[in-house]
Amino acid sequence: MENNGHIQSGKYAADISSIKDAKLRIESFIHKTPIMSSEYLNSVSGRKLFFKCECFQKGGAFKFRGASNAIFSLGNDQAVKGVVTHSSGNHAAAVSLAAKLRGIPAYIVIPKNAPDCKVENVRRYGGKIFWSEATMQSRESVSTKVMEDTGAILIHPFNDGRIISGQGTISLELLEQIPQIDTIIVPISGLLSNFVLSNYLLLVHFT
Repeated sequence: MENNGHIQSGKYAADISSIKDAKLRIESFIHKTPIMSSEYLNSVSGRKLFFKCECFQKGGAFKFRGASNAIFSLGNDQAVKGVVTHSSGNHAAAVSLAAKLRGIPAYIVIPKNAPDCKVENVRRYGGKIFWSEATMQSRESVSTKVMEDTGAILIHPFNDGRIISGQGTISLELLEQIPQIDTIIVPISGLLSNFVLSNYLLLVHFT
């Protein structure tokens, strides 16, 4: 992994050590989210089910874990000019909030078709918005221009090991809260960033 956090070809995005480091780095900033269960779903499935409720995380989603890990990983000389990212949703808000807590500027590239509620979250957390077309090429092009104009550091929405290590802290909490867990089901999104959660559980809990 390079110093900017981008994942090199042939390298793992995160490992157990980086996830543990991320937990120590961000635990004073994030919420330890609750575990909930449903008697109805337990009866229907014939199993005891638990839900890790990241909807109660700061910013309303697990994305704040990765964003805060990436931003608080930066040295002062890197962070002083701020950070830039591109996102149409929760990552944009997460970067804005984490940058606000770090006391640095956040430049957020948002496609013009982003939901109003997502845009408002970015504004509420102090992010400065730059608009792009609704294509990855446009988002990346505008982000590059913002970086050139401001000197800000890119916090990539998914191609960044620091982001993925931060998301992986969910599994550490889950094991602390439900140590007897034997199966985990995760959504596959953000270019498989959540997959690191199940990998961590398998490596630690079953070996």
